[in-house]
Amino acid sequence: MKAFVTGATGFLGSHVARALAAEGAELRLLVRASSDLRNIADLNAERALGDLRDPGSIEKAMSDCEVVFHVAADYRLWVRDPREMYRSNVEGTRALLGAARKQGVRRVVYTSSVATMGFGRNGHAGGHSAGRHLAGSYLADRRLTDEDSPVALTQMIGHYKRSKFMAEQVAIEAARAGQDVVIVNPTTPIGERDVKPTPTGRIVLDFLKRKFPAYVETGLNLVDATECARGHIQALEKGKSGERYILGGENLTLKEILDRLAAITGLKSPKVKLPYVFALATGVVDEMVTGRLLGREPRATIDAVRMGRKMMFVSSGKAERELGWRVIPVDGALRRSVEWFRGNGYV
Repeated sequence: MKAFVTGATGFLGSHVARALAAEGAELRLLVRASSDLRNIADLNAERALGDLRDPGSIEKAMSDCEVVFHVAADYRLWVRDPREMYRSNVEGTRALLGAARKQGVRRVVYTSSVATMGFGRNGHAGGHSAGRHLAGSYLADRRLTDEDSPVALTQMIGHYKRSKFMAEQVAIEAARAGQDVVIVNPTTPIGERDVKPTPTGRIVLDFLKRKFPAYVETGLNLVDATECARGHIQALEKGKSGERYILGGENLTLKEILDRLAAITGLKSPKVKLPYVFALATGVVDEMVTGRLLGREPRATIDAVRMGRKMMFVSSGKAERELGWRVIPVDGALRRSVEWFRGNGYV
């Protein structure tokens, strides 16, 4: 099998590329002239120069490939020019799917995000796994989000979520038109090779740098990046065209994540809970000063604080039933993340 992979130089994409290599796939990886190649330096893979914003380069790079894994995305919670994010995430996805049709690609696995799901009290009950993965501090009468939870573009907070929602709609429309496209919705991957790092990786990194004097009441679903990559292959083999599959792990509050990091590292977990109004004020100041005045990406953003008001807890029941997905503890992935950041000069 010859597989074309976008985003392989990034965090999750590098795991997908390695999972495919372990299955014996022949790889062609899309890279840009400016790409950091550290994550694929040791991979036996062909590299194709191209850019998602250049449809011609994508079509050429994809020639003779049987399947496509579109993992690349502009994943930032703050961006000076939002138009760049939409060009990459929305129009880039449209261009890639068009190129796949022209090249006769058998199947496309599109990596969306759990961010496109509907969160809140109105979500449907999850699959059979829902009750097992409730975080201890989360009220049992609240429902876990799944693929059937109602959602609309107006619920998307920030340009990243909006752009991913719009890109997912492009993929769904392509499937409705007859193209073979399966959509996976990873939750919050954690593990090694988070080179940027991602916003989730920053939680680990900030903890290691002792930059967590307090925490806010929020919740995430963490998934082992290695397992998430295997889930992409399961989607290729067993997924239904046009369907979405949440690839999730454990539902944990931020405090529970920090407590686990404390157990792994021996560092202290914060005990002070920051009220929402103070977190929002921090986001406003950091975004204005660091972002607007200094032109750097702020550590705290208004959108990130607003997103944090929702417990992003999910059920992966559909993926378990249809793909053979397994929900596993994330302690090993957290430990690998800590070791990788420490071993690569981030701390």
